[in-house]
Amino acid sequence: MSNRIDVRKTYKLFIGGAFPRSESGYSYVVDDHKGTFVANAALASRKDARDAVVAARKAFGGWSGRTAYNRAQILYRVAEVMEDRRPQFVQAVQQSEGLSASRAEKVVDAAVDRLVWYAGWADKLAQVVGNANPVAGPFFNLSTPEPTGVVAVLAPEESSLLGLVSVIAPVIVSGNTAVVVSSYSRPLPAVNLAEVLATSDLPGGVVNILTGRAATIAPWLASHMDVNAIDLTGIAGDAALAADLEVAAADNLKRVRRAPAAEPDWSEDPGLEPMTSFLEIKTVWHPMGV
Repeated sequence: MSNRIDVRKTYKLFIGGAFPRSESGYSYVVDDHKGTFVANAALASRKDARDAVVAARKAFGGWSGRTAYNRAQILYRVAEVMEDRRPQFVQAVQQSEGLSASRAEKVVDAAVDRLVWYAGWADKLAQVVGNANPVAGPFFNLSTPEPTGVVAVLAPEESSLLGLVSVIAPVIVSGNTAVVVSSYSRPLPAVNLAEVLATSDLPGGVVNILTGRAATIAPWLASHMDVNAIDLTGIAGDAALAADLEVAAADNLKRVRRAPAAEPDWSEDPGLEPMTSFLEIKTVWHPMGV
């Protein structure tokens, strides 16, 4: 019996619902936690980031225009497909984070549950965040949340699946679209998630995933004039880079979710802040009928 040659996979980017190769033509080696080769991943460039922003902007109108209930259905469908591909995600988390099989299973459980949790909030957020404001006059005064637009997301470096889901889901649940920079050293769960998104009901361009170094890609996203907000959670502890990105984001008054001092415990209840960080509140005055 002859020995087979390994079929080594090169993961591509996820932009606009498709899987293009990086414009740079470069890829990088992805090793597991023991330093053993696992796969190659595309090394995203400035041009790839621009293409992802174009795809996210194109998808924004359709996604934000869907009913909140429909967005809930789609997020739940993503959770269903992840559950169906559970062994693949368990293996990816084991390889990336060096966890035992039982601990990796718990991480995958938590990631699927987190998607379901956010799906449940889709059609309830407006009732909690919005309000009918009391005013002195013959008017209705109503405040309602609306999505910010295109959000750049820097995924956590260490928590390659649960942390990733925890920063993507709150952005898209309210109608925003996302350009995500995955963990550089642990991209396997992100590229597996991209395959799930491509085969679920999520429209192309709502989530775009770039693999590469945040320090290389993020400055272009922070300064991009068609990006409306940026989540710096993934660079927790890198105060210098976070400060540079906040300065770049100020040029078009982006909303900024600031980088924490250390990567948070993603197993904790996230609360509403990850969702409300990327909402705008629209207040409408309407005269009362007599």
